[in-house]
Amino acid sequence: MSARPTAIDGLMLIEMKEVTDERGTIREFYRESAFVEAGLPSLGPWVQVNLTETRRGAIRGLHGENMFKLVAIVAGEAFGAYVDTRPDSPTRAKVVTTRLVKGTQVLVPRGVCNGFQSVSRGTTQYLYTFDHEWVPGMAGTAVLPIDPALGIDWPIPVDVGDPAQLSAKDGGLPTLAQVLDDAPR
Repeated sequence: MSARPTAIDGLMLIEMKEVTDERGTIREFYRESAFVEAGLPSLGPWVQVNLTETRRGAIRGLHGENMFKLVAIVAGEAFGAYVDTRPDSPTRAKVVTTRLVKGTQVLVPRGVCNGFQSVSRGTTQYLYTFDHEWVPGMAGTAVLPIDPALGIDWPIPVDVGDPAQLSAKDGGLPTLAQVLDDAPR
């Protein structure tokens, strides 16, 4: 396993430990001791694990709840996008994008918005693990994923009127400027 920092404080790109033989590959999703040895926070125990299956071109996010997330691709490929909306963060308003393939993880700190677009033919399976259970109305922020101010170059053009690409909920999220203006300083 290896981990490297990004332009957002606490957002880490992780290459999973892999063992491959004639039968296939085992990827180590999470090992407490390896995370701690790499200087990453202890994340266990996970209390919720979700697996999404997302059609090509669809965007999910950008959501930044008050919980750590460890995300990875199980099948297919995605384009990940992350926005720091934390009021006291030294990297507030920074945006990071990355290609997400099997064997790559992203550790998303509390309050950093997480989103992705499926770029695979067919579908992408995206695994989320949370250190808190998601509940409606929980603390956090969310940002309109197609806000031009973010500068995110989504690989597949987005038809905002197509609910198979962008849900009404995500299409109605505030812009980054609105989120930053509303945040306490």
